Amino acid sequence: MEQMEKRKLTEALREYLDEFLVRIIISNPVEKQGMSKVKIRPLKQKDLLLFQAEELIGNQAFHKNLPKEECADYAADLLDGTFRQLELESGKGQVRILISKKGIPDIKIKRIPQKITAVPAVTDHNRQKNYILKEGIPIPFLVDLGVMTENGTIIRSRYDKFRQINRFLEFIEDILPRLYKDRENVIIDFGCGKSYLTFAMYYYLHVQKGYSIRIIGLDLKQTVIDNCNRLSERYGYGKLRFYHGDIASYEGVNQVDMVVTLHACDIATDYALAKAVSWGASVILSVPCCQHELNKQMENSMMAPVFQYGLIKERMAALYTDALRAEILENQGYRTQILEFIDMEHTPKNILIRAVKQGEKRNNRSQIDEIMEFLHGNLTLYNLFYKE
Repeated sequence: MEQMEKRKLTEALREYLDEFLVRIIISNPVEKQGMSKVKIRPLKQKDLLLFQAEELIGNQAFHKNLPKEECADYAADLLDGTFRQLELESGKGQVRILISKKGIPDIKIKRIPQKITAVPAVTDHNRQKNYILKEGIPIPFLVDLGVMTENGTIIRSRYDKFRQINRFLEFIEDILPRLYKDRENVIIDFGCGKSYLTFAMYYYLHVQKGYSIRIIGLDLKQTVIDNCNRLSERYGYGKLRFYHGDIASYEGVNQVDMVVTLHACDIATDYALAKAVSWGASVILSVPCCQHELNKQMENSMMAPVFQYGLIKERMAALYTDALRAEILENQGYRTQILEFIDMEHTPKNILIRAVKQGEKRNNRSQIDEIMEFLHGNLTLYNLFYKE
């Protein structure tokens, strides 16, 4: 792309990089490898307006926050040899940019002539207006769990929990096409704990979206189970029940449509994933917690200088574990993504594994074996599927 054309493109974008921006989607990559799509949205941190770019690479999403000037240059650079299309939506209008094979941009701008009287939902880093569960609308389980007041105001000290719940529901929203509208969907939540997210899932899917669902919450703490059942009965959630039990040995159902496992400690996540696959679950959502198995075992002479630092080894072991879990799920016929979640109170980990049963089993067993051999370690999920 010539510099004059690129400058024109940058100026067109800069005009719309303000608090009225709704979103920018950059797509149609030139090469199949690398980034497949980039999404940009406005973001407020304190009094500073930034623009968050989400880069989708394979099954992973990476984020960066950019000021206005850098964001315009960043988007223009992506259209200079990496992507061929950009669509921008703003309260001030729309911009559509197509890049020809010769690198010439075709810029179409549709401005909204009327005066803008209200700022759209620009997101504050800590306070987003466009939540699935709305502020100001009292939701009984959020009131009882200490997240909301009786008039629907979010309790300041619990705002992180409110954001976390809504972020989780966004992941649920993405997989709605995988659930059934014409029959009951069975959902298992392993390690449900106090069940903030379990209640939120039931409320969103059944009360808001009208799906016929049955949710089973499972945890090892009897007092927690008893309290959750009391709350479920109080709200009239007839198809939401909680039971005391262990993930590895649970046999209460024969068929499950979705399995959720949040902060299940160490190898409990592996047993939950294996259960989900054995049931043929259409969707798996897993936020792993502490992971010690691989960290205790993995050895590699080449990586020894890195592994000598305990904290680094621990984090790398956790990342290797989650990556291997994702690859094993791919091998079992799931299309798997590793996504950024919000830190949970039980763990600083912020990775969510989302797997959707779709297509053929991926032929990646040899690569999985090679990684296991490289690490000289063991992984329960690997053994559950591949060791007799």
